[in-house]
Amino acid sequence: MLAVGARLLLPVPLCLLLLCGSNRVLAAEALVAVAANFLPAARELAAAFEHSSGHKLVLSAGSTGKLYAQIVHGAPFEVLLAADQQRPLLLEQQGLALAGSRFTYARGRLVLFSPDPALVDAQASILRNAAAVGKLAIANPKIAPYGLAAQQAMQALGVYESLRGQLVQGENIAQTWQFVDSGNARLGLVARSQVQGSERGSHWVVPETLHAPIRQDAVLLTRGSSNAAASAFLQYLQGEQARAIIRNHGYDLERECRGREADSARCDPIEEEF
Repeated sequence: MLAVGARLLLPVPLCLLLLCGSNRVLAAEALVAVAANFLPAARELAAAFEHSSGHKLVLSAGSTGKLYAQIVHGAPFEVLLAADQQRPLLLEQQGLALAGSRFTYARGRLVLFSPDPALVDAQASILRNAAAVGKLAIANPKIAPYGLAAQQAMQALGVYESLRGQLVQGENIAQTWQFVDSGNARLGLVARSQVQGSERGSHWVVPETLHAPIRQDAVLLTRGSSNAAASAFLQYLQGEQARAIIRNHGYDLERECRGREADSARCDPIEEEF
């Protein structure tokens, strides 16, 4: 190392190492718990975020109810992307999530789907013919928001009791999709994101008037409050690049809805064509 006046000249290899490695030094890693329905979108978001930020995300998927239970029992997650609003709010109230960090990142839609291209019509008439339905797959309403929405929709249509004995329940919406995709169930009430862009089979988009809106909230968990990658990812999730990816995966978007406002009817969806 040579001194020239008051300046120091670093050897070229060391200088390049410091410059090229600056992003690596600042990079962090965050553990993200993801609702099963959102995992494909989360993977694309994570790749885009990592490319632009240098941070790294480790994704772990499951039903929102099970992820919530794991967080309560000490799982080291730093961000939660839930499929509902209830669990992020509960975590906030329990001091396990940072107050004010919660927002709605996506609005899910429910779809009645069958691999049979002739089975589901524009009125979902098949649901009124229990003998023709066979097995109908839904997610577990007790732990999966999409399962609860499916139950509410069937109740609103007046078909729940007649179909109850034919229901097969997946632990989460990903397993529910597997039941239908594999042919183990003739029909399934699944997430629109799972059939988005596919020409296969037949489907009916369930009107939101038949069930409570599936508002999916993200929240920064207290374990991630000092993690630069966790905070940066939640910020990224609200940007235009992320919102475009979310739309492309079959979700509706809401206007700026944060904290308590995310529970309000003022947050009208920005609906996308399917």
